[in-house]
Amino acid sequence: MTDAPRAMRGRPRVGSPSLLEEAAFELFLENGYAGTTVEQISTRAGVSRNTFFNYFAAKSDVFWVGLDASIDRMAAVLDAASADTDTDDGVTPIELLRDALLDVADRLGPSDVPWVLTHFELIGSTHEVMASAIGRATRLSNVIERALGDSAPAAVSRSLSFACVAAVIAAMTSWAEAGPDRGSLAAHLERALSPVLAGFTAL
Repeated sequence: MTDAPRAMRGRPRVGSPSLLEEAAFELFLENGYAGTTVEQISTRAGVSRNTFFNYFAAKSDVFWVGLDASIDRMAAVLDAASADTDTDDGVTPIELLRDALLDVADRLGPSDVPWVLTHFELIGSTHEVMASAIGRATRLSNVIERALGDSAPAAVSRSLSFACVAAVIAAMTSWAEAGPDRGSLAAHLERALSPVLAGFTAL
């Protein structure tokens, strides 16, 4: 009898982050988060431990593949919008920010909810997971604050960026809790974001 073919190890595959994410979630369901190691995730995905760390700085980063991509997209959209502000078309910074946030949110459909939001009872309130979430929130806040530039005093821009991040977190939570008929993130975000932006209409 011939041995079953083994996955190549030590060489990144196309889509390795997704493979590692899928392997991690399978193992978290089997062993729990704390009971799963990076080595086990790498082995399940058929890659080396070094390959894992080519894509992720820590085990908890596998929770945020889609969110990291969305923050990258958000930064690109806002950078592009900021570059166009010299053409005075009457669009305010608040309107640019709202449009950019909702544009990115509209690309996230029902199946794009971060796995950790629907399985948090399995993960538990671990410091590592919470720290990785806070890191993403801080990054998004920095993206928003940078995009606002000098359109408002620094303290106001910082307040707005923090408020927008809070709205995003609230929207993502309600989105995750809405079940399979949740639709895209955009509708949830618009409800959470509108009262926040209404308080900064002078910008």
